[in-house]
Amino acid sequence: MARQGQEAVAVPSLGGVGRERFLRDIYPQRKPVVLKGMELGSCITKWTVDYLSQAEGSKEVKIHVSAVPQMDFLSKNFVYRTLPFNEFVRRAAEVKHKEYFLSEDEKYYLRSVGEDARKDVADIRKQFPVLADDVQIPEYFDKEQFFSSVFRISSAGLQLWTHYDVMDNFLIQVTGRKRVVLYSPQDVPYLYLSGTKSEVLDVDNPNFEKYPLFVKAKRYECYLAAGDVLFIPALWFHNVISEEFGVAVNVFWKHLPAECYDKSDTYGNKDPMVASRAIQILDRALKTLEELPEEYRDFYARRMVSRIQEKAYRNDYG
Repeated sequence: MARQGQEAVAVPSLGGVGRERFLRDIYPQRKPVVLKGMELGSCITKWTVDYLSQAEGSKEVKIHVSAVPQMDFLSKNFVYRTLPFNEFVRRAAEVKHKEYFLSEDEKYYLRSVGEDARKDVADIRKQFPVLADDVQIPEYFDKEQFFSSVFRISSAGLQLWTHYDVMDNFLIQVTGRKRVVLYSPQDVPYLYLSGTKSEVLDVDNPNFEKYPLFVKAKRYECYLAAGDVLFIPALWFHNVISEEFGVAVNVFWKHLPAECYDKSDTYGNKDPMVASRAIQILDRALKTLEELPEEYRDFYARRMVSRIQEKAYRNDYG
């Protein structure tokens, strides 16, 4: 697929990677990689639409519904609705709907949450226990590092907003096919952030008049088939396109010591507490600079940027 102004670098794929090799050779590199041929359990063959519907029955789930394929968390171009799980699965697998909320070609997305989303993290073993028995999650990290296991179902054609997470994760593609576009943490100046999310939603046809710096971002890309596992290191931006109706499980684990993370964070997307404090201090400093005339404000802002680069930037990115 042609891209406007950006050539894609293929994310490497590796087969036969056990825990020891992953931790020794891959994990320290802090770069995405697709792991193939991993033992993931019977879910790869069992999770048909009929089986999913029967396995968890009519329990109610809260879902995202969008009239357009590109779902945007910043503009909130979707609505939340509740459906029985078996009804949701049936609709998500359809292309055209006889029953719908917004339009006959609306898109559906389930991102599982804890019993109380404000207090509990997602755990497939608790929210979808029958299906959890079918999944063999790769135990490539210590149990005390485990944060959450997120069950996801997407309609064909659905595209999720570009964002980063503060924890490492495995994206386990159980059924269907996905395309994932990623950007390195070092390209954050070009991604027009609002919180943890990029304003650039259409990464295939970006608006360079509105986002001129985006052309400088180095694009990485991979395709995930059923049974593939994508390692996404913390802080790597990713934009996920479901090319087919698909089911996935995300497993997040803590890369930093537990005390670094906000204890109220149930989604794994709040910046580490030290980083949040640093940003607050910077915001106060910038507010203080507003007291100066423009010429002085520009001069001292540039000095601040130079000091940050000198003290905090890495110089060993490959």
